[in-house]
Amino acid sequence: MEERFAFLAEWYDPVAALLRRYQLFFYPRDGSVEMYDVKNQRVFLRRTKTEDVHTEDLFVGNKVHVFSRQLNLIDYGDQFTANKLGSKKERTLALIKPDSVTKIGDVLEKIYRSNLIVTKGKMVKLSGSQAADFYAEHQSKAFFNNLVQSLTSGPVVALELMGDEAVSVWRRVLGPTDAAQAHKEAPQCVRAQYGADAIHNVGHGSDSFVAAARELEFFFPSTIGHGPPNTAVLTDCTCCIIKPHAISEGLAGKIIDSISSAGFEVSALQMFNVERANAEEFFEVYKGVVPEYSDMVTELCSGPCLVLEIHGANAPQAFREFCGPADPEIARHLRPSTLRALHGKDKVKNAVHCTDLPEDGALEVGSYTLLGPSLLCPLLFGSEH
Repeated sequence: MEERFAFLAEWYDPVAALLRRYQLFFYPRDGSVEMYDVKNQRVFLRRTKTEDVHTEDLFVGNKVHVFSRQLNLIDYGDQFTANKLGSKKERTLALIKPDSVTKIGDVLEKIYRSNLIVTKGKMVKLSGSQAADFYAEHQSKAFFNNLVQSLTSGPVVALELMGDEAVSVWRRVLGPTDAAQAHKEAPQCVRAQYGADAIHNVGHGSDSFVAAARELEFFFPSTIGHGPPNTAVLTDCTCCIIKPHAISEGLAGKIIDSISSAGFEVSALQMFNVERANAEEFFEVYKGVVPEYSDMVTELCSGPCLVLEIHGANAPQAFREFCGPADPEIARHLRPSTLRALHGKDKVKNAVHCTDLPEDGALEVGSYTLLGPSLLCPLLFGSEH
């Protein structure tokens, strides 16, 4: 029999304000999908090929897009799928410490090369009590105070990583706790390359599946609350969105590294999944103006995007020039070293969105705090989705 993976999926219907449930079937041989309406007991979508769903996207908790519908995969549909795709899948916390936040692009590169994906991400500033709570298990250790002091000396970046045996893979990428030991035993690991000692050692990795669940809950609560707030400053800033296609192609690390190398400060960072209604409202200014409007909306809600606050004097204009022309082909001819020239494919999948007008920089980054979740880039740094 042909191989087929089955999942239970939910889709929020904004028109009816209902959560609809489907069985989603994926056939890896030809990349086709099929959907069955659970409530009405009927076929909703006959088997159809799509380029938007891939085997690596299929795990419980992820969101996939099937013809503009964002489906949340809530459970495996049969034991075969659970055994085949879910048996080795783990989630773990990667915490990038203050001394290495400027190296986040390089660290992301190593994460992607290790076949791990980032499913959640946020830059935060921990208080002394929050850091002490996070490292409570080390409270009796002699290095506890130094550990807390180090973790509160600046912003940290918390990431949820997903992949086969993610807990052990991420710890292997990090290397031995002491950077000096890492130099001797694993010179290619992250701590050997960027660490200084056993405290300032780039990052933290959960040491077990149980610890990972507890630590992820600290930064990304599944119940009431949003965890530690992000670090958006909302002044002298502009907005950069690394688009879903660039995230799925593993380009986020390269893009952030290019941004940092060009002298821009990333003062906040957060990963979001955008609903279509929010994407439509965010891009409303382009409606009827550019023919790619509908495709731009579809791209923005086709998967997770990574939102950056870029901080600095004249940030909107300077960063817009660094991104380059919206059409990557034109960018490659006129501005070959810009982000879109290097990483863009076409006018829709052009790697990044950036603020167009200087006066809109702080608005795009932070007005969600004041105006609520109906706006997108505001959704960026005011909401903890």
